[in-house]
Amino acid sequence: MLRYAILILLSIILLTNTQCKGKFSNKIKGNVQDSAIYSKIDYSQLVFDSSSINLYLNNDSTLNDFRNDIMSFYQRRNYQSAWFEGDKLTEHATIFISRLHEYREIFCDQALFKSVVCSIEDSVMKNPFFLRGSLELKTKLDFTLTASFFKYADKEYYGINKSPRDLEWYIPRKKKDYLLLLDALTKAGKDYEQYEPVNKYYRNLKNSLKDYLQIQNQGGLPIIDEDIKLVIGQTSTQVVALKNYFIKTKDYKENDSVLVCNDILINAVEKFQSRVGLPVNGKLDKSTISALNVPISKRIKTIMINMERLRWIPSEIPNEYFLINIPEFKLHIYDSSKLQWSMRVVVGKQATNTAIFSDDLSYVVFSPYWNVPHSIVQKEILPKLKSNPDYLKWNNMEVFSGNMILNEYEINWKNFSNKVPYSIREKPGIKNSLGMVKFLFPNHFSIYMHDSPAKSLFENNNRAYSHGCVRLAEPVKLANYIFRKDTTINADSIDRWMAAGKEKYVSVKPRVPVFIVYFTSWVDKDGRLNFRPDIYGKDEKLAQNIFGTK
Repeated sequence: MLRYAILILLSIILLTNTQCKGKFSNKIKGNVQDSAIYSKIDYSQLVFDSSSINLYLNNDSTLNDFRNDIMSFYQRRNYQSAWFEGDKLTEHATIFISRLHEYREIFCDQALFKSVVCSIEDSVMKNPFFLRGSLELKTKLDFTLTASFFKYADKEYYGINKSPRDLEWYIPRKKKDYLLLLDALTKAGKDYEQYEPVNKYYRNLKNSLKDYLQIQNQGGLPIIDEDIKLVIGQTSTQVVALKNYFIKTKDYKENDSVLVCNDILINAVEKFQSRVGLPVNGKLDKSTISALNVPISKRIKTIMINMERLRWIPSEIPNEYFLINIPEFKLHIYDSSKLQWSMRVVVGKQATNTAIFSDDLSYVVFSPYWNVPHSIVQKEILPKLKSNPDYLKWNNMEVFSGNMILNEYEINWKNFSNKVPYSIREKPGIKNSLGMVKFLFPNHFSIYMHDSPAKSLFENNNRAYSHGCVRLAEPVKLANYIFRKDTTINADSIDRWMAAGKEKYVSVKPRVPVFIVYFTSWVDKDGRLNFRPDIYGKDEKLAQNIFGTK
């Protein structure tokens, strides 16, 4: 009994003094609060005075942001206990305490635990029967459990106390309703997880984190020799090490310790290469060996960094949307909440990286002009115009001001150094930098998706080449998909508009949400854990906010 009491209190104190983010009162879409649990029925004999709750809240400034939610929770319960049945903790109290332990073990959050352990042990030793008949202690414990729930939920589901915009993440971060989640916990017990304000991608990645923590606790992953060669029928002790590696990472389904290399092992290498974004060739080349020998601790940290990003994604995701994952160099098409197909894309270089944001696809533009950004005019085109007056003509470009096309030969380009007072655009055509079609989701980053005449770039493994916009490997397929339900538009009309040489805007109805995201780790539709290189260095910056600089 004494050990159990100590365990409970240590778990509760774990998150008691953590910092908070803000008030959370918005409803979670798809779930509504069940007012039936706030009835006049006395389902607990333990009833509190409202002044005792006020006193508890006044004595803990870290609860200021949760004060209204805590008061509302008890008011609607007629100030009855949420965590006790007589002198015993309720089932949902033990469920929550177990979740606190899991959180501490998974995220290694033990700073507060260490600071209070001695004082709590002393207090429990002095009151070995503290749960029996002690209204004062049970009152404090009930309030502490409720307060700890909000602090835990804020850490688990909301994340770090920092605006994602400071980390160049411009997808709106929505508030989350922890009061609804607490309502569900006190009524539904384990079933409350369906109310968790996270999306399925977060849950899947969290399960993978548990798997990798278990691998780490069991000694980690084998180090693979750089000189290992894979030949069918070859015998080697390194083959066994490789098999053990892939058994742990679920790439190798067999459970054998045979020294012989076989087709199944080659297939496991290919699965691994696919999961980490390498060319799938089944060979243990230098890049594959390097990826195999990434420390398990670094993989775990990468998973945790991307779980943080997933906390920023809305828990309710549209049924139909487009998702571009920058480090993956892929566009994914979703409909009816299921992945329909994917295509390769080219994204921005590190110096001109693609922004992370969301907006709605509203127009498809056929035979588009390319309005050259002023930065490119200044840095790249102006120097060429100064040395070659025919540059615009040779590159199918024209200069204009307002709605008036100007004669480029009447402009003395050598007069300009810091700023060009005119605009330049590339005329429609097969060699246009945007190709034959572009897809607009208006935003202040001036980023959109488009075709490209540079088709060979899509064959490269690393596809960060653009000035920020997203180039598509299969733009015609995407255009046909977007208008698949429009009986007035078909494949022939799309082909005709693309080849017309005259710009044409076509509205997209209904608009389709587009998410441009940055995930270097995720679980795909087949349940496989993926990793990708941190091409923009954003993992490192976020890691400093999560783990500190040490």
